[in-house]
Amino acid sequence: MSYQVRKIIESDIPELKAVLNSIELFPAEMLNDMISDYLSNAETEELWFTAIENDKPIAIGYCAPEKLTVGTFNLHAIGVRSDLQGKGIGSAMMEYLESTLKAKNHRILIVDTSGTDDFKLTRKFYENLDYHKESVIRDFWDEGDDKVSYWKKLN
Repeated sequence: MSYQVRKIIESDIPELKAVLNSIELFPAEMLNDMISDYLSNAETEELWFTAIENDKPIAIGYCAPEKLTVGTFNLHAIGVRSDLQGKGIGSAMMEYLESTLKAKNHRILIVDTSGTDDFKLTRKFYENLDYHKESVIRDFWDEGDDKVSYWKKLN
């Protein structure tokens, strides 16, 4: 498998919606509104990135600065097309994101996920990438669905 990770461009949107429809990250119909500032504002600090295979997006990632902090970013979304998961694409996406943030002297990357059994592999994914579990907020997402926050120092 040969792929590259890069910033999202507007022509990626239809394929990114197909990626979103293959996973349960967020509804594809929300993408246009979510990514509009990134596509129209050259000054935005948001990072939208994708993995490309055969000129088609196969993954999506979204990261933004935490308000009222200096150099702290939060990874709000990352997902790989369902039929390509487990092949190292997510790890490559994280490596790209970390390198991009480090190059701009940003300090910290935060990742929030669910504490349910359905997200056990997701939590293991971040732990394998040397993210440290910093907190658990009980019943955050819903009753019985905790928010688990991970932290990594970038520089």
